[in-house]
Amino acid sequence: MKRGYSESSSIEVQSQPRSFLDSNFLEDESTKIFARKVADHYSARTNQTLEEREASPIIHLKKLNNWIKSVLIQLYARRGDAVLDLACGKGGDLIKWDKAKIGYYVGIDIAEGSIEDCRTRYNGDADHHQRRKKFTFPARLICGDCYEVQLDKALADDAPFDICSCQFALHYSWSTEARARRALANVSALLRPGGTFIGTMPDANVIIKKLREANGSIFSLLKAYSLEIVSTGFDEEFLEKKFKSSSPFGIKYKFHLEDAADCPEWIVPFHVFKSLVEEYDMELIFVKNSHEFVHEYMKRPEYVELMRRLGALGDGNQYQSTLSQDEWEVAYLYLSFVLRKRGQPDRTQPNGRRDKGKMHISKEDMLNIEH
Repeated sequence: MKRGYSESSSIEVQSQPRSFLDSNFLEDESTKIFARKVADHYSARTNQTLEEREASPIIHLKKLNNWIKSVLIQLYARRGDAVLDLACGKGGDLIKWDKAKIGYYVGIDIAEGSIEDCRTRYNGDADHHQRRKKFTFPARLICGDCYEVQLDKALADDAPFDICSCQFALHYSWSTEARARRALANVSALLRPGGTFIGTMPDANVIIKKLREANGSIFSLLKAYSLEIVSTGFDEEFLEKKFKSSSPFGIKYKFHLEDAADCPEWIVPFHVFKSLVEEYDMELIFVKNSHEFVHEYMKRPEYVELMRRLGALGDGNQYQSTLSQDEWEVAYLYLSFVLRKRGQPDRTQPNGRRDKGKMHISKEDMLNIEH
């Protein structure tokens, strides 16, 4: 069933006026602990062989998410673009960027293990990611918290970027207003005028709707399986399922997705997000729940063929080799967004400082930034 996206939030919260200057983002120790917990979780996840990946209980959901990211990249990336990939993880989107024929790539992630796996994947050294050819674009990889560090200083010689991407990770910045603002300030400072910010994250409206329909503070999906593949448990302070209008940040819940994630996450009320990005000279181009996104772009033959190749809906050769109804319900928990940096683009002056990128990245080439 098609489900459209409504900007009217089921979370009755409103954005607060700025309580501090952008240059004075504050962090408390508990926030850093949670950020480290998320980083350690993703660092501990090992790269999978093709056989292990195909055996995942949510393999078709993963393929669907890859299709959504691929469509976003094909829609908005242009040949020769300079790309900033925030929370790039293990480099799962490198091939997508290569197919878009980008000119330069900078990936940053807080998890040391993930960024090392990304380096291995980029270099083509991982046995289970054998490539027939090298990636066609030079790259830099950075280990750091892009929701805490002021990136325009570290990337002064790399900016401006044509496109910024943050896939299934921006909600980790919503633990505090300071981190949310730092994330958006980084994007805005590094994008060229007219540049594009694409991303995916949980759909707060759907999560709150599911929570309010559930008995207690936990709701589960994928009941067809004997194990609880998705569970979202909220902190005790939110047991009454009411959220203060004065506190749109820090609404934390515990999220478990078998073979994907098991760590704290934060609600992002989208109407607050939209208001906040406008403060950082960005405007919303579109927001679509994943169900709406699939229904819209599956009308285009090229994306139908892409879906067939990725196999999210099966290739027709295996019995029940397709996205299950339960996985489709999990997809409903997510949305895609596209933002644009205000200002007129000037493509007559391409970024000429991409010589810092490498075609083969050694451990010594990687930058670690903490402040």
